[in-house]
Amino acid sequence: MKKYKTNKKTIKEPKQSNSANLGFEEKLWKAADKMRSNMDAAEYKHVVLGLIFLKYISDAFEDKHTDLVEEDTNKYIVSEDRDEYAADNIFFVPKKARWKLIQENAKKPEIGKIIDEAMESIEKENSTLKGVLTKNYARESLNKQRIGELIDLISTIGLGDKESKKKDILGRVYEYFLGQFADAEGKSGGQFYTPQCIVKILVNMIEPYKGRVFDPCCGSGGMFVQSEKFVEEHQGRVNDIAIFGQESNQTTWRLCRMNLAIRGIAGEIVWNDQGSFLKDAHTNLKADFVLANPPFNDNDWHGDLLRDDVRWKYGVPPTGNANYAWVQHFIHHLSPKGIAGFVLANGSMSSNTSGEGDIRKSIIEADLVDCMITLPSQLFYNTMIPCCLWFVSRDKQNNNYRNRTGETLFIDCRNMGMMKDRRHREITDEEIQKIAGMYHEWKAKKGKYKDVNGFCKSATLEDIKKNDYVLTPGRYVGTEVVEDDDEAFEEKMGKLSTELRKQFEESSILENQILKSLKNFGY
Repeated sequence: MKKYKTNKKTIKEPKQSNSANLGFEEKLWKAADKMRSNMDAAEYKHVVLGLIFLKYISDAFEDKHTDLVEEDTNKYIVSEDRDEYAADNIFFVPKKARWKLIQENAKKPEIGKIIDEAMESIEKENSTLKGVLTKNYARESLNKQRIGELIDLISTIGLGDKESKKKDILGRVYEYFLGQFADAEGKSGGQFYTPQCIVKILVNMIEPYKGRVFDPCCGSGGMFVQSEKFVEEHQGRVNDIAIFGQESNQTTWRLCRMNLAIRGIAGEIVWNDQGSFLKDAHTNLKADFVLANPPFNDNDWHGDLLRDDVRWKYGVPPTGNANYAWVQHFIHHLSPKGIAGFVLANGSMSSNTSGEGDIRKSIIEADLVDCMITLPSQLFYNTMIPCCLWFVSRDKQNNNYRNRTGETLFIDCRNMGMMKDRRHREITDEEIQKIAGMYHEWKAKKGKYKDVNGFCKSATLEDIKKNDYVLTPGRYVGTEVVEDDDEAFEEKMGKLSTELRKQFEESSILENQILKSLKNFGY
């Protein structure tokens, strides 16, 4: 196995692609999707994910409840003490909301009402979940037989002895279902979901081990989930990172809150319908890490109301496109040593429309652009717009790294990835580690970084100036060197000519056979 050096630890390349271990989740999804029948995916999403969440918090509660009963002689009083659960960051689940009762009543016609009452009681007992849970299972349009079947299916999740194992399985299922619903919903679905492979690149690049992690357009919370996974996989402490987020879509905000709760991630995730530009919920926050996937080329961001905003240090963004409003919003919220990794449309790297080129020039001359990556097509569920990754750093002279002042790393990944179906591409874990490994090699004090034609190039500010401040990696990395096979030209042409003549002969035979068949049919 190859290994890539990073700032903290050595990461081994996995042997398999991202989807190699999704057998259980995939089977579960196919069964759940079959039950959807004619229901719209956007509606069905909340039905299924709400039940998965209810199963998770009930499982976690029951595990703790069992421990309390076994440990204490005063069994009933202690096991029903809410403080005992709060101490371990476990939601208190009232008797009427526990999964065992839900499962026992799964086949009853009033199951919808039972679930709604369970959700209401959970919100009442746990103030942090107020307004988060789905509470319309009793509606007439929802087939109660299907609900019963779903409950039986979801009851198979999380079978195991340890709560941590159950949490991992339920978390994986929830995350996988989010992706599948994004696919099923198409354009609208992608607004709440960023493909895991993109999130993994961002997280493995900026390495959020310790500090404040901020996403001002957090969708269903994938950036936060991957940050927590990264810390755990590298033997860090999850409590060393603090989560801050904002989301303008209340439905998506609910998905995020449930997603984080299943993972046991606490954070300050704020919803308001005005969004991060008009009503920044974290005005004074200076984050160590910003991770984000904002809406591409948003032309309805109310920029006309914000012409004098303090965030536009590098130039006032055009009212018809929010790309450079987002870039400056991220920079504004970075701490003096902070780093941001975010997704934008490819046009952001080269556009000169409405002053965008001047803003980009100012950001480049401030030496904030750390790395630029172009991605392959067909990664997203909601758009075919080609996209790229920006990495912006306020501290290129960090003592932990090589001094990269006045330099930017360009990486071209357009030829990476594998098709996981006819419409969607996925960058593999092996490729992700290759990308992140090259970046960390470039930053490392004792790294042995070298430019690779067609893949990566460390460019100076002068190089970027010569390219009119365009940040498209293809302008810098050059073309991949193809090794000569040492075969003489005459010999190679002889072989190719022979092969071509043979194909012509086969084509002629096939043409005659087709004409003969047509003649037999009277044509």
